[in-house]
Amino acid sequence: MALDITRRGIARLLGLGAATAVPFAARAQGAWPNRPVRLVVPFGPGGAADTLARVVAQPFPQAAGGGSLVVENRSGGGGTIGGGAVATARPDGYNLMVADMGPNAVGKELIPALSYDPLRAFTPIVHLVNLPLVLITRADLGADDVAALVALAKSRRQPLTYAAPSVGHPTHLADELFLSQSGARSEAVQYRSGAEVLRSLVAKETDWAIISVSSALPFVQEGKVKALGVANPAPIAALPGVPPIAATLSGFVATTWHGIAGPAGMAPDFVLRINEVFNAIIGRPEVQENLARTQGAEFVGGTPEAFAAFIRREAERWIPIIRSANIKAE
Repeated sequence: MALDITRRGIARLLGLGAATAVPFAARAQGAWPNRPVRLVVPFGPGGAADTLARVVAQPFPQAAGGGSLVVENRSGGGGTIGGGAVATARPDGYNLMVADMGPNAVGKELIPALSYDPLRAFTPIVHLVNLPLVLITRADLGADDVAALVALAKSRRQPLTYAAPSVGHPTHLADELFLSQSGARSEAVQYRSGAEVLRSLVAKETDWAIISVSSALPFVQEGKVKALGVANPAPIAALPGVPPIAATLSGFVATTWHGIAGPAGMAPDFVLRINEVFNAIIGRPEVQENLARTQGAEFVGGTPEAFAAFIRREAERWIPIIRSANIKAE
């Protein structure tokens, strides 16, 4: 998706008139940033959220007119350790996080004892990207498409097994959505990362998984796993010839997503200024080329209000799945 990153385009995104956009930017320029900005990644190094953070950190000084974006990994609790660190930080524009479904939308449902409410503890600032998912099986399972996998799962006396990178991870929720819509039976096997999920399929420890395209793609290309369907509503360029799961299970859509959020209570001027900067960053051709190539990213952008509404919709969509499957991360 090509973003309009002219000042007039940003003004439209923020709901401001073009005539007021330049004065606002001039006022905010001197106020933020005047020191390094902390960007908390609520997961460990090397994953999709960490990769995204480090890609956007590179052009940050130029896009922001100074300052730097310091990436800090705070993993644990399905992202809620890092989320908690930002939720309790000063809402001054210098404590931000890479937002994710667990810490910013459904974490309280997964961990009832969580010390903060994901839907109240943050200021959504901008929705950066959606990352596509793909349904894969071990290479020798014998299912060549989604319908065949569903039929196989229903016919087996001993349930098939699916691999998930952690309890309550967005891909785990996508697995449960697949089972709910298909009526198939499978048992979960939990791992600590997407890399371990892929290893389990190659080693024939598990039968299938839904995982990020960026993680699965090399294994699909090498024939180590088989791709049956993408979780996008339409085919994607990275996996030509692989149909949407929705072609078999009507309406099936699932993605992982990331954005920028800060603590609740941030001043509106800071929110608008930070939104403008990150919209400009993800509109840069080199950023789009990098993230499209490495993660198959779909670029979103837009207003803080649009991101807040998106997060609410995600919570409303996935919390019933969590409750129905009795998923708890504790």
